[in-house]
Amino acid sequence: MYDNYKKILAELKENSLHRNINPIKKHGKYIDIDNKTYLNLSSNDYLGLAENREVINSFLKDCSFSLGSASSRLLTGNSCIYHELESLLACLYKKEKALLFNSGYHANVGIMSALLDRKDVVFSDKLNHASILDGIKLSEAKMFRYKHLDYNHLEELLEKHRSEYRNAIIVSESLFSMDGDFCDFKRLIELKNRYNAFLVIDEAHAVGVYGKNALGAAEDACAIADIDLVVGTFGKSIASMGAFCTGDGVLIDYLINKSRSLIFSTALPEINIAFTYYVITEILPNMSSQRTNLIKTAEKFRGVLKEYGLPYIGTSHIVPVILGCNENAQNCANKLIDAGYYLLPIRHPTVALNSSRIRISLRADINFEEIENIPKLIKEHVEISKNDIKLAI
Repeated sequence: MYDNYKKILAELKENSLHRNINPIKKHGKYIDIDNKTYLNLSSNDYLGLAENREVINSFLKDCSFSLGSASSRLLTGNSCIYHELESLLACLYKKEKALLFNSGYHANVGIMSALLDRKDVVFSDKLNHASILDGIKLSEAKMFRYKHLDYNHLEELLEKHRSEYRNAIIVSESLFSMDGDFCDFKRLIELKNRYNAFLVIDEAHAVGVYGKNALGAAEDACAIADIDLVVGTFGKSIASMGAFCTGDGVLIDYLINKSRSLIFSTALPEINIAFTYYVITEILPNMSSQRTNLIKTAEKFRGVLKEYGLPYIGTSHIVPVILGCNENAQNCANKLIDAGYYLLPIRHPTVALNSSRIRISLRADINFEEIENIPKLIKEHVEISKNDIKLAI
């Protein structure tokens, strides 16, 4: 009965693409698997807050929030703490309104599928997250994917196709999680104004780390005011659960009425929303030095990779080392795990063919001395054929 599925699973194993979900015990920057401890360099806990017992216990000390919501926000799943967090986010980003979602996936799918239909067009960076692409597919809008960070290509597509459709959206991540590089806000804003389009920016991997007030890469670029919808998540640097978008009141009201991932999802419990509010108001303002040190550690680490001649990309706290074929990435990951570093391979089809990689996700609670041996291990254990390596474009 399941022969076809068994065949596909066997093919995945043969091509080094099979995945498992391992039971993990976390304690701070370390994780335990099968009674062995590893330094965790594969999570999105960029500020090291998710397992910070001091932060968690401080929040729980006076906590009186419920552990369940039992219905959608449009029924009885809503509460005052939701509105307090949404008001706070709108104020921080200097937008009219904000709206919470259950996750970044819920947000991107809900936003794209609600704002677009078959009369509209969307121009999406080729390396945008799967949640953005899934939302566009659900919308039935026409999609054009421009080459990664290639804004001349984007302009060619806009010039050729924008006038054929009613509404147009340009959508990009600010910090791309697989490449560790940033979009060019100035060019995106210039093009969205020239071609009468909405600009949607997903700040999932930048919120909490970048910006004077930890609002994301757009804050560093002084670009927030020119972005129609800023999207962010709480499940990474904020160490909580959920996501948000913030923008013009008309767009937020429209999403409340049309976003199916909001309307038909049981709301997050009050305690999650309250913890997010606590981290944003009480913890983040006191983490400026930790955020600065994280960026400096990443810069120093990239310098060592360069000394070893290893092909890394990006300029952020996410440092991908390109290893070519799936087998190279898998073998390298196995060696690093044996050495005590929990680093998982990122393989095709998640990334482009022959651009499989080890992605080092650095954290604020990890110092350089704990990771300085990684480039040497990669160089020792992996045969890197330049013919196998093709950067994703």
